[in-house]
Amino acid sequence: MRLSVFYSGEFGKKVVGNLVNSDSFCVSCGDVCDHCREPRASFASMIVGLFELRTDLPDFVEEPMEYIPDNLPLSDLIIAIDLHPDILMAVPDIVAMTGAKAVIIPIDDSRLVPAGLAEQVKNKLESQGVECACPKPFCSLELTGKSLIDDFVKMGFGRPLLKIDADHVNGLFTHMEVLRDAPCGATWFVAKKLKWSDLKDYKETISSAHHSYPCTASMEKDTQIGDTILHEAGYIIRKSVEEVMESN
Repeated sequence: MRLSVFYSGEFGKKVVGNLVNSDSFCVSCGDVCDHCREPRASFASMIVGLFELRTDLPDFVEEPMEYIPDNLPLSDLIIAIDLHPDILMAVPDIVAMTGAKAVIIPIDDSRLVPAGLAEQVKNKLESQGVECACPKPFCSLELTGKSLIDDFVKMGFGRPLLKIDADHVNGLFTHMEVLRDAPCGATWFVAKKLKWSDLKDYKETISSAHHSYPCTASMEKDTQIGDTILHEAGYIIRKSVEEVMESN
């Protein structure tokens, strides 16, 4: 799959860093790092286009394509992260230039990506036969029945999925394996903090780790979900852990 990423800001940098899995991406454990991410695959070879767009644009951009590079590479999937609203409106034009068949527009801050705007772009893309998903937050993305977006989820990115072993006699988590990571990479950090922690304290451990990573989602209340997107992301990783605990 040929993947192009268009992004502005820190959230996009984290997603790209997680996709590439560079040596310097995760520094959460500091001097006690045991290089747990080394066996994880890098998808750098799939990235045919990586475009960090300006964040100092005026409120109204009359010609958004002026800020998009010429000669964009042919792509299968485009991920558009925290783009200026007027540039987001130009995503269908970017799709036409690249031949992309699918687009993911994650929403981790509804001030940057208003739900109505994302839905408008999604409807336009789908009317043109292009797959589109607008997960809020990005770590809520699950299998959709849309082939290319599902291929991205199967690569190991989206709603967290873990394999967990526990010693119920001593009340400890003994093994954590990340089968699907939050696109920003937070799941690895949460799993790291859960291993050898007390089973009974899992909610506090998850919350602390999720905030310490830190999650890049907004702390502004989102009217659609009735809570902050950061809190929603925290509920998602907690529920992902609880689902495995209940099945063990």
